Amino acid sequence: MRSASKRSHDHARRLIHSAGRLGMELPFSVDALVAAKAELLSRNDLRDAYVRPVVWRGSNEMDISTDGSDVHCAIAAWVWADPTPDLENGIALTVADWRRPPRSSVPTDAKAAGLYMISTMAKDEARRQGYSDAVMLDCAGRLTEATGANLFFVRNGALHTPSPGHFLNGITRQTVIHLAREAGIPVREYDLFPQDIRDFSECFLVGTAAEVTAVASIGGHVFTDRTVTRWVSTLYHQAVRDKGRYMPAAQLVPADIDCVA
Repeated sequence: MRSASKRSHDHARRLIHSAGRLGMELPFSVDALVAAKAELLSRNDLRDAYVRPVVWRGSNEMDISTDGSDVHCAIAAWVWADPTPDLENGIALTVADWRRPPRSSVPTDAKAAGLYMISTMAKDEARRQGYSDAVMLDCAGRLTEATGANLFFVRNGALHTPSPGHFLNGITRQTVIHLAREAGIPVREYDLFPQDIRDFSECFLVGTAAEVTAVASIGGHVFTDRTVTRWVSTLYHQAVRDKGRYMPAAQLVPADIDCVA
């Protein structure tokens, strides 16, 4: 079972990996980053908070090349106003016109600000059209994720999710897959296309900020069931938030859910 502390280490490791993929050697260890985040929360008396470390190059070079520029790191935290997602109503998504770039163009395994440019444009356009967010396709027209959260579907009690090829394999995504499999819920990772959406009964997003967010619709397709989404949310919150009230994950899944991959 992954604890909140384990996830903090996972995020620190990804930060160091992402910086390295962009040619930045971060002068801090995983343990040092985790300790700094914990101290930030403690000093500000924050319990439910969103923590974001940021790494950037200094201004030593006025050039496209950043070799020789200093590497800096800062950590910010915001009060988490409402940590409980709305699982009943869900959010409405559209399919974005902007597409995720291929791995041959950018380091898609890095969590980097540059990769969020098209996410910002896609989400802004979705909101102008009256949607909460947008599903993004890759260069081959496959489903990838929303603008800042990973995507899951449900059919016959099993989870179906796009394979992370041209998008970030999020830490919350990995946590949800781990918890679901531990609870006996089958998980399939494979290529999915827009025409596959109509074959699923439920849909939800996962991410550090999104946590587990129910999706009510994608375009014209409506998802009316929330059964598995609720239980995945319970598994996730029990693991991440309610560490003092641990229950084996398998006991959290009701017996009347028939899980068939």
